[in-house]
Amino acid sequence: MSKLFIGGLSWNTDDNSLRQRFEEFGVVEDATVVKDRDTGRSRGFGFVRFSTDEEATAAMNAMNNQEFDGRQIRVDKATERAAGGGRGGFGGGGYRGGNGGYGGGQGGYGGGQGGYGGGQGYGGQQGGQGGYGGGY
Repeated sequence: MSKLFIGGLSWNTDDNSLRQRFEEFGVVEDATVVKDRDTGRSRGFGFVRFSTDEEATAAMNAMNNQEFDGRQIRVDKATERAAGGGRGGFGGGGYRGGNGGYGGGQGGYGGGQGGYGGGQGYGGQQGGQGGYGGGY
């Protein structure tokens, strides 16, 4: 639990100012403000990873709902992202992925359950095979 989610950050907050603000609670191993891929502008949240859970807990308790760079921030335990990410692509979805994607097993374009050609998706009958290329 040594990684914290920091929400409500000012657009002006950068990695260095985030790190400096949280260093008073312990050894900061990493401090990152998440930026928009296209514009490079802050997305208003970031993550701080401490070397111990105790330091992270102290920082969370002290900084949650406090003002930082002119904004009230939210500090909470960071939850790990599910493998493959949440937007499909090549690793959980995508073209012939396992759950969704073009030829996936559940949903997706030619999947078995739901999706475009699955059992209960776009053109499917209840539990049947309908739609475009339903479950053989």
